[in-house]
Amino acid sequence: MPDFVTPEQIARRTSAAVDAAVGAGRALGLTVTDAEVLHDLFSVVVHLAPSPVVARIPTVLPHSADLGSQAARQQAELDVTRWLADQGAPVIQPSPLVPREPVQRDGLSMTFWQFVEEDRDKEPDYVANAEIVADLHAALRGYPGRLSFLSAAEPRVIGESLALLEDRPDLIAPSDLDRARREWQVLEPLVSSRAAFETAFPWTDVQPIHGDCPPANIFSGKDGKLYADFELVTSGPVEWDLATLGPDLESAYDRGARRNGMRPLKEDVMSFVNAVGMLRVIAALALAPQLPALPEYLNPAIIRWRTMPFAGGVGD
Repeated sequence: MPDFVTPEQIARRTSAAVDAAVGAGRALGLTVTDAEVLHDLFSVVVHLAPSPVVARIPTVLPHSADLGSQAARQQAELDVTRWLADQGAPVIQPSPLVPREPVQRDGLSMTFWQFVEEDRDKEPDYVANAEIVADLHAALRGYPGRLSFLSAAEPRVIGESLALLEDRPDLIAPSDLDRARREWQVLEPLVSSRAAFETAFPWTDVQPIHGDCPPANIFSGKDGKLYADFELVTSGPVEWDLATLGPDLESAYDRGARRNGMRPLKEDVMSFVNAVGMLRVIAALALAPQLPALPEYLNPAIIRWRTMPFAGGVGD
């Protein structure tokens, strides 16, 4: 595994992403004179001003990611968000000023979105957000496209990342890594196979879901809240979208579910998705060389994981 990138390398990575987005936007006919970075963490998000278009360019990626796999995932996101917008759902939608498909330039794959002005004075209300995730699930139930089962769990990435972390005791204690790998042996079959999941959790319906913690990915626009960041959109149990968020947000979701005539969250499925979610946290440590601040954010969750039942009690 490589050494940690320096601040100078991160700045060059950001600059390269901006240059690629500006070049791609201009090639598509957009006027771009004042590009502004809105966000820079796992992706660089750039407003291609004065055009009302935002480019999102993933820059911190698993070692196995390639342009083909990125483009497939990005196309699914574009298709789902465009469909939701057509149904009248409050969602940040693909820009109508360019083709609704991923664009590749300078070794990067990017998507283009409508620019929405953010209400920066409004603090996120994650409990309220969790309740309206049920509204999103109700809307997504009718999505006609095909989505793979629990691809948001990224089972290949988890396995590869746990292997990479064998040589990084500076990032994770060997005892923690040993537990994570043993848990993954239990959980991986249920993540990788819808049939195995349905055998383990009968009577649990599977449907299109957001895939990436939607209560934290609701954008506060000047004109109201919008669902955003469907990069990991997938098919799975609705519990996945509440993984690791705790009982307060689960209760809020259940209120929204009842309002929509939907079932409440199931305790055994929540234990399963919480366990997988924690392994995704541990696997993310393998990205630390690309994003040195990451361990500081992840370590509190890992401390909590040590107190949780092994593999969420699955198989007990």
